[in-house]
Amino acid sequence: VQLQASGGGLVQAGGSLRLSCAASGRTFGGYAMGWFRQAPGKEREFVAAIIWSGGVTYIADSVKGRFTISRDNAKNTLYLQMNSLKPEDTAVYYCAADIGSRYFAGWEGHEYDYWGQGTLVTVSS
Repeated sequence: VQLQASGGGLVQAGGSLRLSCAASGRTFGGYAMGWFRQAPGKEREFVAAIIWSGGVTYIADSVKGRFTISRDNAKNTLYLQMNSLKPEDTAVYYCAADIGSRYFAGWEGHEYDYWGQGTLVTVSS
């Protein structure tokens, strides 16, 4: 599985961005996926996850109510809609896939098999 994240950039606090993650190499609709982020000097943290069908999602408390994860299996693409961005959302965002699970892969990065290269989101105050 190859994952290519895109959509990051510089945005002012209160603004919005939509990240995309294009997948290839395996039937996209057959596995769970997630988004993680890593801010400078901090550990990687879970942001959101979604099951194979898109019918169930999991959102970290730190972004709940502001971020939405979704997927379009016909387009082999995972999305992260980020609204009301805050400076503390500044990080490199990674998409990840757990090809061994159709449902919730987990809160920890080691539970995912494949990773995208990351896309930088910078939120200015």
